[in-house]
Amino acid sequence: MKLTDWWRGWRQQRALERRAVPDDLWLDTLRRYPFLRRRPMHELQRLREMTALFLDRKEFSAAGGLELRDDMAVAIAAQACVPVLQLGLDWYDGFVGIVLHPQEVQVERTWTDEDGVVHQFEETLAGEAVHGGPVMLSWQDVQAAGEHPEDGYNVVIHEFVHVIDQRNGVADGHPPQRDLAAARRWEQVMQREFERLCNQLEAGDATYLDPYAAQGLEEFFPVSAEAFFTAPGELRHFHPDLYDLLRDYFGQDPARWAP
Repeated sequence: MKLTDWWRGWRQQRALERRAVPDDLWLDTLRRYPFLRRRPMHELQRLREMTALFLDRKEFSAAGGLELRDDMAVAIAAQACVPVLQLGLDWYDGFVGIVLHPQEVQVERTWTDEDGVVHQFEETLAGEAVHGGPVMLSWQDVQAAGEHPEDGYNVVIHEFVHVIDQRNGVADGHPPQRDLAAARRWEQVMQREFERLCNQLEAGDATYLDPYAAQGLEEFFPVSAEAFFTAPGELRHFHPDLYDLLRDYFGQDPARWAP
């Protein structure tokens, strides 16, 4: 064994001991977020260990008068680790801070049109992932994700998939791929499914995916990932090609365990 591998393993074991999630806190998290507990026991154990490592590496803070509690941090960490359960926690190495607000946040935005005129507007955010950090989350929305997981809504997964997407520099709906063939398949399936959603909305048809996904590929990817992890059976039913693409990318097949 290389000295660097031994050192990495020793540090990880120390982190697992230092940040071990207590049994009652872990079981309460699984109870509040049913989509987590569907997994087989060996995956739940892996998720619990990764949650502890996440808590050791990241820094949580609260804003807007919110009092940060251990159960909040564990709930966010566990859900954040779901997309990288097979990819590895190193995919989140590009940032450290997580800021938790009590509810949605109003932020001022500006944009410049083609004539050079600057426009200002207010945007309501349940979460935001800034390149290099921090990740902002609304605790109200984090809680809501556990109430009706069949709706495919999960702000934590959404924002942390943005982080994955940003790993190659920008959140554009084209995250890093293992090879050229995978990149081509990703582009073809994503573009086709995105255009299908846009056409359905234009025709006034009902859609399974949240219409917010039609904002662009940069939002279509995380919205699809929300449904993939929290309501996989529904996504596989309505968008089988998209489900297969995400299954192969994340190395997970959550529909196997979905009710």
